[in-house]
Amino acid sequence: MSKRPVQTSKVDPETTGHEWDGIQEFNNPLPRWWLWTFYLTIIWGVLYTIAYPAWPLVSGATQGLLNQNTRSDVAAEIQRYEDANAPVEAKLVATDLTAIATDPDLANYTQNAGGAVFRTWCAQCHGSGAAGAVGYPNLLDNDWLWGGTIEDIHTTITHGIRNTTDADARYSEMPKFGADELLEPAQIDQVVQYVLQISGQEHDAGLATEGATVFADNCAACHMEDGTGDRGRSPMPASA
Repeated sequence: MSKRPVQTSKVDPETTGHEWDGIQEFNNPLPRWWLWTFYLTIIWGVLYTIAYPAWPLVSGATQGLLNQNTRSDVAAEIQRYEDANAPVEAKLVATDLTAIATDPDLANYTQNAGGAVFRTWCAQCHGSGAAGAVGYPNLLDNDWLWGGTIEDIHTTITHGIRNTTDADARYSEMPKFGADELLEPAQIDQVVQYVLQISGQEHDAGLATEGATVFADNCAACHMEDGTGDRGRSPMPASA
């Protein structure tokens, strides 16, 4: 004989007494575990603001009872590395510039530290791979505007290029021969033809002959008599 299913009745919970368009709001409390978790997060937040820097003030923030913050942690970490590198940096300063590469420890340190410095300060213009960019020299070839010896490179980096704040800065500038009326238009035409001649390009031989004198008087001091250029000055272009 089969049993009859037990009939159970579902009793609706109490309402809050609120009603909108015939819809009543049940009074269903949150689970106890959820409430206690919520209360604990509030307590944790209050304790955290007391222990650590939290509340902004006019010129700073509360430091907290532990007197500890991430800025001081970072500063301490930086100081730890500076203290660890102090001996090799002292040795680096005392070593002659040309002898650094012969010392394995200094060579390894300078290559790694120098790479970080290059990526921070130099890569924006010379590229991350040092291949240069438009208007900025390629550092991978053997064409150096200001000399490619280690002493020359050191001087260039130390004093910079074309700045007015360092008396030893590298500096060169092409005079405005036409705009400043240093040369007459006819003389400019002559020297242009001479530059085309010495660079092996098609030119007017008659004007080039006259331009040789103009070049010697106004251009050779920087570009050399044969147009091969000087440190910081461009050589005359060669024909393709």
